[in-house]
Amino acid sequence: MSSELAGRTSFLAATNVSRETMVKLDQYAALLKKWNKAINLVAPGTLPDLWTRHFLDSAQLLDLAPAGTKTWADMGSGGGFPGMVIACMAPDIRVTCIESDQRKATFLQTLVRELDLSVQVMVGRVEHTDPCKADIISARALAPVEKLLEYAEIHLKKGGTAIFLKGATHLREIDEARAKWSFDIRVHPSNTENEGAVLILGDIRRE
Repeated sequence: MSSELAGRTSFLAATNVSRETMVKLDQYAALLKKWNKAINLVAPGTLPDLWTRHFLDSAQLLDLAPAGTKTWADMGSGGGFPGMVIACMAPDIRVTCIESDQRKATFLQTLVRELDLSVQVMVGRVEHTDPCKADIISARALAPVEKLLEYAEIHLKKGGTAIFLKGATHLREIDEARAKWSFDIRVHPSNTENEGAVLILGDIRRE
């Protein structure tokens, strides 16, 4: 069994998504591999582990989202992670993907069209786009926590939740952010990266 097929099997076992959702995700994977030849949507070396490194990494956020979530803004979506995966798996949530790179935004718009997703793609820098005032904001490999909280001030509604996928430096980033910000936080170990974590922040305020 190839690494990619094994990853797909593991993804399906971990998420138990519907057949219809899996069809969309398979289409997503095929489009990503096609576009990645011309645009660096993900590091080429990660493509054999696409289902674990990118799809499952994104999907784990759904289990951590507050019940009743209706709107979700994904900042710096790039190849669509995690925003487009959330949109495929939870079509009842209105997802907005913010991306400053026009070529990557065109890829995201292609996904919306080809996969028939109800997703808004906003083209521009996170700090310069119209406020989303979303129930949840997310980001993956975009910026340090301190900077992400500045973005949260723009795009997160009052009482909303920020969910950030972070790597091995997450504890240091949290400490640095506390110099300027007050927040409640839960740290969940990543399901896909040994030293990674999913940070869930609420009650975000400037000090």
